Amino acid sequence: MTLKYNRKRIRLEVNDLTRGLVGKYVDTYEFPDGRIQVRAKGVPLPCSIFDPHQQRVTHAAIIENKHLSAVLAYIKEEQEQAAPPPKVKPESARNGYKKTGRRPPGRPSKMEAYYERRRAERAAES
Repeated sequence: MTLKYNRKRIRLEVNDLTRGLVGKYVDTYEFPDGRIQVRAKGVPLPCSIFDPHQQRVTHAAIIENKHLSAVLAYIKEEQEQAAPPPKVKPESARNGYKKTGRRPPGRPSKMEAYYERRRAERAAES
């Protein structure tokens, strides 16, 4: 059983608890140290995380594995030639929205109304 969270695929281990969760909602918690935990009704579920964006062949992997070095070098070349993943734009950018830097004035606060009345009273007295 798998689910997606933040562009990562999370694979839940199959057991008695997870079999009953097919088609149900689960809670996903991401901790500050980078750990991800999946819970159903407050019970943590055993899972493993797969991030397809981190699956790259490094130069160190080619050097360490003498038997597969030619194949790994070929895979690395193919990965370098492949186009980078497209940048994700928010919906507002896709629609052509551009920020102006201005903010709407909003609703005046009660204190602003009070100060405005005081200024008007002082102007009337003068």
